[in-house]
Amino acid sequence: MKIAAISDIHGNIYSLMKVLEDIDEQKVDLVVCLGDLVGYGPHPNEVIALIKRRDIPCIKGNYDASVVDGGFTFIRDTSINSFSLPWAVEEVRASNKYYLSQLPTKLDYDINGVKVIFTHGSPYKINEYLFEDGENTKKLMEEISEDVLICAHTHIPSYKKFGNKVFINVGSVGKPKIGRPNATYALIEIKEDKTIDVKFRELEYEYKRIVKDAQMLQFPSQLVASYENGTE
Repeated sequence: MKIAAISDIHGNIYSLMKVLEDIDEQKVDLVVCLGDLVGYGPHPNEVIALIKRRDIPCIKGNYDASVVDGGFTFIRDTSINSFSLPWAVEEVRASNKYYLSQLPTKLDYDINGVKVIFTHGSPYKINEYLFEDGENTKKLMEEISEDVLICAHTHIPSYKKFGNKVFINVGSVGKPKIGRPNATYALIEIKEDKTIDVKFRELEYEYKRIVKDAQMLQFPSQLVASYENGTE
């Protein structure tokens, strides 16, 4: 089975459309979204509508949860978030907040006898950062019963084996932190012999369109620049 795993779209409809076009060309069997549909970007309702229209299984991200709660419950209280969170709380329609509130915090699949868990941060905390060399990541991989952990939240794609277990972070579709403005997502193929092939796709898109939209809405200059530079 071939899986496309996407995450951290953050209201960026332009990067999402580009990624979905690419996924269609990859002839995958399943697309899974690991959350954070909203926050930062100017098109949260459009992103949710497209995910729903494509009937993509989705889990709840920490920014999704904070927009539902209306407070800094699961996100950091930073200068950018002090603008972005209230803006998203106001902008996201009530029906879409309900959709976000009903999303699960993890998804489990058994694929060709391989147990796979999808989560946003970690299976324990929706806003936990899992970096491939982190001590918390090593400890978690020792503790989980699943064979493959697929997560996001850091906005940085990564892949590492921990013994017989596989750790994958899919990166970010809409707000990358790789030093480039490009969208990233993961292609994971789990074969009948249980071997696992992981590839990351990095795609250029018309990021100047979201920059223009953000500027028209008078978003903070630091936030606008992050779309140009691929930085936080």
